[in-house]
Amino acid sequence: MYRSAVCLIIAALLAPVSALALVGGAREISEAQSQPEVMFVGSGGNFCTGTVIVRDLVLTAAHCIHQGNSYKLVEAGPDRQPVFKDVAAIATHPQFNLKTMLAHRATADVALLKLKVPHAGYIAPLHPLRPRVAVGERFVVRGYGATIRGSGNSAGRLREATLAAIGKPGNLQLRLVDPATGGERPGLGGCTGDSGAPVYQRMSSGHLGLYGVVSWSTAPNFEDGCGGVTGVTPLELYRGWIDQQAQKFGSSLLP
Repeated sequence: MYRSAVCLIIAALLAPVSALALVGGAREISEAQSQPEVMFVGSGGNFCTGTVIVRDLVLTAAHCIHQGNSYKLVEAGPDRQPVFKDVAAIATHPQFNLKTMLAHRATADVALLKLKVPHAGYIAPLHPLRPRVAVGERFVVRGYGATIRGSGNSAGRLREATLAAIGKPGNLQLRLVDPATGGERPGLGGCTGDSGAPVYQRMSSGHLGLYGVVSWSTAPNFEDGCGGVTGVTPLELYRGWIDQQAQKFGSSLLP
């Protein structure tokens, strides 16, 4: 069932280490297995990124979850062959609307995956509620997506990019671009496989706090593709649902 996605992931895991990241050219995170960011695949062949927010709970984007499909986490084993871990249960926000998301408009694009076996690495803290984001503020995005659109073999490695806010940032949607290109020419940004990826911002403690998840991306000047604008769903409006659903799963969040 997972054959198409698995073949791409195996090719990526066995490929030589690349300096590219997301799309555009940022760094790869070598200690990926100990980080809270995870990759998961669906029986329909899709793959996305998620973030461990409790030992046995992963936060991702609702549009990554296709009705009727099953999902597994994927990690690189000692020989870089993929190791699959079971997902025990899944919940998507009831107000998520796929057509709205595909139109690059704001919707409740969040979902939770309950793991059968707890994650052994770090856990990502949720960012405290904060004043509105200002244009130009920096955010860190980490994902397992493709470095070249349409090239599945370029996906499967955890990569990081620092992007800047544009437009009119709010608690409904955040739009990010590579500060070096402004979204007007190809640069860093989310791509295939980065859906659900964490969008972090530095907290007063110095640690990265999870602010939102990647929902969509465009090529420069809002054309179809990658390397232009990365659309983010902030978690502020959905924190209540995340906490309630976590409790239903028996995975209460830390205060």
